[in-house]
Amino acid sequence: MTKSIRNAKSTTKQAAKKPAARPRARADKEDGESAVLAKIAAMPGPDRAMGERLHAIIKASAPDLSPTLWYGMPAYAKDGKVVCFFRDRQKFKERYMTFGFSDKANLDEGGLWPIYFALKELTAAEEAKVSALVKKAVS
Repeated sequence: MTKSIRNAKSTTKQAAKKPAARPRARADKEDGESAVLAKIAAMPGPDRAMGERLHAIIKASAPDLSPTLWYGMPAYAKDGKVVCFFRDRQKFKERYMTFGFSDKANLDEGGLWPIYFALKELTAAEEAKVSALVKKAVS
């Protein structure tokens, strides 16, 4: 085998060992925010209004969270890990909107605690609960 063929094979093997290039992560907060706002804008009327309100509550309660899309749902992450999210009722043909937390949320309380909530409406009482849960989740 000639030296140039050996060098070519060696270079090919080295290239194969390198990890595949990954697409650039959406580290830019504005990109995540615009994607979340676009997803909310595409929701049906009542869900869109609740989504806009949830977005505002989450941002006010935990400004360090970065908006992002997670499995096609508006979500909010801390250090790249999703903490909370919501989905419209149309996503899984449910009768209510869902607000939930991932396992990265600091909500542990004993051996059992809720992580998903059904939202039929957002009154001042529900808004206060969401705000308190989000604050606790990131603490």
